[in-house]
Amino acid sequence: MARAGHAWTRGSLEEDEDEEGEDPVDAMISRTGCAAQHRELQECMAERRDWRHCQAQVRAFGECMARRQRAEE
Repeated sequence: MARAGHAWTRGSLEEDEDEEGEDPVDAMISRTGCAAQHRELQECMAERRDWRHCQAQVRAFGECMARRQRAEE
């Protein structure tokens, strides 16, 4: 007899990207013009695993997003 619950299994990350296309968050950030700063922040976080060591990247991304917000107002 089958176990209770769902039968869904998660495929690989590569399969998900092929099926769904670009990540909606990445697409949104790309439209802001701050994708480079976001990518640098993500790379720092992946390497250092602690946002406190990535303050320069956090500030750069925050400043870029703030400029974007001011431009929209």
